[in-house]
Amino acid sequence: MKRFILAVGCIALCSMPGLAQKKAAAGHAAMSDQQFVDFAAQTDMVEANLGQLAQDVAAKPDVKDYGKMLVTDHTNDFNQLYTLAQQANLTRPNAIDAENNKTMIDPFQKLKGAAFDRRYLREMVAGHTKAIAIYKKEAADAQNPALKSYAEQALPVLQKHLDDAKALEQGKTPPQPMS
Repeated sequence: MKRFILAVGCIALCSMPGLAQKKAAAGHAAMSDQQFVDFAAQTDMVEANLGQLAQDVAAKPDVKDYGKMLVTDHTNDFNQLYTLAQQANLTRPNAIDAENNKTMIDPFQKLKGAAFDRRYLREMVAGHTKAIAIYKKEAADAQNPALKSYAEQALPVLQKHLDDAKALEQGKTPPQPMS
């Protein structure tokens, strides 16, 4: 019995590095251009939708202004993505999918004022951090040169959104864009 338990333990220990490598590889697998378009479109629609909600229910004027900036920037980005997707024979989703509705939109529907501000800013930091990582990967690995360029050009805007969200989360006023 001891030999059997020892053998099972050795097999389990020896297989762990392989499992970890497969898991790590899956987490960093490159997206296809269509997957990136889907991700970018969903991100744009969610950010614009939540930005509009922030303008309506946020407590702080700076958070309302941040929401307005996100509506403008992500709507512009969404429209640009449509043109690029068409040129690349890819499809761009036109509605927020069920998963994003459930996890990103629905939780905010009941929040107002300071509670909204706190959750919104926390989600904007997390969401923009994730988006930046994915856009960087697309800028490096995209198959389509136009999508690669699009991802590169979007990165400074996403970084500004992240930096502003972090500043607001810390109670600071984000720097105003230069005219």
